[in-house]
Amino acid sequence: MRNRPNILTIAGFDPTNGAGLTADVKTFEALKCYGLSVCTANTVQDDKAFFACHWMPTSIILNQIDVLFKRFEINFVKIGILENWDTLQIIINRLHFLNPKIKIILDPILKSSSNFDFHSNHSEKLDVLLSKIYLLTPNYNEIQQLYPEKNISETIAHIQFKTNLFLKGGHHPEKLGQDALHLKNKKHFVLHARSKNCSQKHGSGCVLSSAITCYLALGFPVLKACLKGKQYTEKFLSSNTTLLGFHSKK
Repeated sequence: MRNRPNILTIAGFDPTNGAGLTADVKTFEALKCYGLSVCTANTVQDDKAFFACHWMPTSIILNQIDVLFKRFEINFVKIGILENWDTLQIIINRLHFLNPKIKIILDPILKSSSNFDFHSNHSEKLDVLLSKIYLLTPNYNEIQQLYPEKNISETIAHIQFKTNLFLKGGHHPEKLGQDALHLKNKKHFVLHARSKNCSQKHGSGCVLSSAITCYLALGFPVLKACLKGKQYTEKFLSSNTTLLGFHSKK
């Protein structure tokens, strides 16, 4: 039987399991990857509201990462919420030390769906990190916050110069559900929504980024991985009409 690739998610814990590391692991499992996880925050939330965030000490996060890398082969890591950009830099540096060929997919969660603000002053520290990650996956609200002094076109060009960018369209102001992939080699692709039966889901951004990470780990090139990740997410969005979706590859 073919071994499943290991994927590490470094993210927060959501008690509803709709978002964060448990949603990531459910996605990994559905797509036949093995999920490892390191918790960055213990959150107080449900599927409709975010109340509080209790951050894990950076030393514990690093300790857990070290233990997992000693035991498992890990070539792909997905990162979600972290306390600040300094912590993110420390973690990314440790990942590259443990595996110089590591591919990091960063989902820059800046606000919860209920507008709980995690970060401020993004641009200066993010600039240092972009060249160290493989793929950045913000939504339209997040990309505007990353470089507030730039417009979206300028921000896209700036990020694309340093790394690959997958701009999630779940908050697209005009074309809801239309994603865009901007590659470091200057190529650009628009990914249109296929399903018309989708409904809003808590954690859909986490699921999309995790699904893309899975397909990358399974050996698909980045464009195909994004297309297949989007297809999986649309099935998740159409799985029911509640805010908490069901995971299934079928």
